[in-house]
Parts: sequence; C-alpha cells; structure tokens
Amino acid sequence: MTSTGPHSPLSSRLRALRPAAFGADPSGERWERIQRSPNFSEGTFQNPVGARTRPSGGSMIEFAKIYFRKEARARRSPIGLVPVHATTLADWAKPPASGLRLTWMGHSSVLAEIDGRRVLFDPVWGERCSPFPFAGPKRLHPAPVPLAALGPVDVVVISHDHYDHLDLPTIRALASTDTVFAVPLGVGAHLEYWGVPADRLRELDWNESTEVAGLRLTATPARHFCGRGIRNQQHTLWASWAVAGPDHRVYHSGDTGYFPGFTDIGAEHGPFDATMIQIGAYSEYWPDIHMTPTEGMRAHLDLQGGEPSGAMLPIHWGTFNLAPHPWAEPGEGTVAAAAAEGARIAVPRPGEPFEPTAESVPSELWWRAVATAPAQGWAASGGKGSPEVAPTA
Repeated sequence: MTSTGPHSPLSSRLRALRPAAFGADPSGERWERIQRSPNFSEGTFQNPVGARTRPSGGSMIEFAKIYFRKEARARRSPIGLVPVHATTLADWAKPPASGLRLTWMGHSSVLAEIDGRRVLFDPVWGERCSPFPFAGPKRLHPAPVPLAALGPVDVVVISHDHYDHLDLPTIRALASTDTVFAVPLGVGAHLEYWGVPADRLRELDWNESTEVAGLRLTATPARHFCGRGIRNQQHTLWASWAVAGPDHRVYHSGDTGYFPGFTDIGAEHGPFDATMIQIGAYSEYWPDIHMTPTEGMRAHLDLQGGEPSGAMLPIHWGTFNLAPHPWAEPGEGTVAAAAAEGARIAVPRPGEPFEPTAESVPSELWWRAVATAPAQGWAASGGKGSPEVAPTA
C-alpha cells in the first residue's frame, strides 16, 4: 500500500465505471492524513467501542424473513399522508426570540439557527436514499421546504457518508452556494468529486474543531461505520457534532450506537440547550450502530451530565423505511422514555420550527393519526416533561 492512495491503477479504472453517487476514495494528502489519524488502524477507521455493523450468516436469513413478512411490512409505513408543517418559510421570517431555533426537515436533516447563524445538519432532499434514482428507500413525506427556498446557510454539517445522510443531488445544489461544509475526515473526497471547492471544506478528525461564522464546530466520536460503494473499506470517518455559538450550544448525534463516550462529550462541550438524537432504524440485528429510543434518551442524559436538562429532538425516523420496526414506534418509544426520566422532548412535525429554550415545545403525537395502531392500542402518555395527548376512542 502506497501513500498516494489505497487502490491500484486497475481499481482506479474500475472506479471510473461506477455511479457518481458512489463518490470518490481519499487519495493524496487526504489519504496520508487518514493514515496518521489516531482513529485509523490496520487499514480502517476504528470505533471507540467494538461494533457489529450488519447481520451475518444465519442472522441475515432470519432478518430477511422478518423484514419481508407481509403483516410486518404494512406496519413499517404510514397509512395516510404524513402531516408536514405548512408555514415554515413564514415562521422563519421572524428571528427566534431566544436566539436558538431548530427545524426538523425529516430523518436526520435539521436546520439550526444559532445566535444569528444558520447550520444545516445532514441535508437530504433527494427522493431516495440510494445511489440509484429508480431503487432504494423512498421518502414517506415530501421535504417541508424546497431546497432552493431554504435561504443562505453559513455551514452544512455532515455526520458520515451513508446515503441517508450524504445525498448527491442535495450536495450538488448546495455546492452552487457559498456555504462552508464541515465533514468528518475523508468525506471531503466525495464532496470535491461532486463540485465543492476544497477551500470551502473543513475536514475534521474526532475532537478537532473549526470556527465558521462565529460558531465553533467540533467533530465528536460516534459508534457507527461508513461506505457508499460496493465494498465498505472504512476509509471515511463518521462523527457526531457539537456546535457552540456565543450564547447557545447544540449536539447532533449523526448515526451511532450507544457507548460510554457520551458522558465525555457532554463534559467537554456541554451542557447543551438542545440535543438531536438518533432514535430510529434500530434492530436487534445491528444493536451496536443505531440506538433505540431508550438508549437515545440515555445518551441525551449522559450528554447533559446525568440531568434531564435541555430539550431532546428525536431524529432519524419517520422519513425513510430502513428497519423492521413499525413506522411510529420510534416516536412512541421516545415519548415513553422521556416520561420515565422526566426529560423534555420536542416532537415537531417535519418543517415545524421551535425554540428549545422556550416555555413550550411541540408536543402533539401527530403520527398517531396516520399510523397503524398497535394491537394493544396506543400507550397512555403524559407525565413530567413529556408530550400530552387526549385519550383516544
């Protein structure tokens, strides 16, 4: 293996035949920097705690049987139109009174307005999270706002290079603006290949920081994996992110399994006014790389020093069908976990802006109107810090 890149001339020629959405492999100075990373060993990036990334052998066969079971498939999608907030653009026209406002666009895409600056996390406006326009998981609701109407963004933050977090058509559209991109080490190879100028990239290893428009952005550890092509070689890093403005701090988990490092992240970069935590697309077949709602709540508490402070926004659910659990289960599970811990959560509709430090945050359990009810019916809701819902018939 040479220092110029991880591939032979033959594999370089083969790469020319693959779809543009596969992106590009790190090479040159970027590849040399990857090899020097303390998180890169034996030819791959390593997790802070060991992790299985996918089912294998007999478990894969068992998973496939469950995933394609007819009755289970019916529960993995909404049974009606997902209610998307209708007045997002009008709401944005007025600055947030507190200085901090979040707008969940669906899945892991969030626009954070922090002390007069705008940060866009994991923007995915494409119709499918796939390298192909004709196959792969399709959106279950439209993007709340057209990308062209989003307005100026100071920095786009990417957590890792999976298709449901790094979307080719979205990045190409944003490349035509003057926004800066903050990405984990190695991911910049994809963005440069798609037209983002190198001088607009801030490419970070874990625990490295950069300053953009008066905000301090830090790539923090996560327990996940990477890969866009046919082979997954772990040559691009995955990360969570801590973002601090003059007056407010937020955290975005990206994709991650639960691990003890959340406590360290909170001690170093918190406390946070809001956390955006992955609570969907989990499965017993990949328990180390995605969190359940209960684990997500535990991570939120760890990040806040063990106290139920700040607001938690559940992300990575509702937009794409990526796991065998029912469509509404992540929302329901997060409400239950918040009630058990006395924690404050916000459950906005896609596109519904809210201020995490305001007296109230979105709390209506909107998904119940368009989801198949569990056989035992919807659980009772309420309790300290959790959304309230009127009894159902």
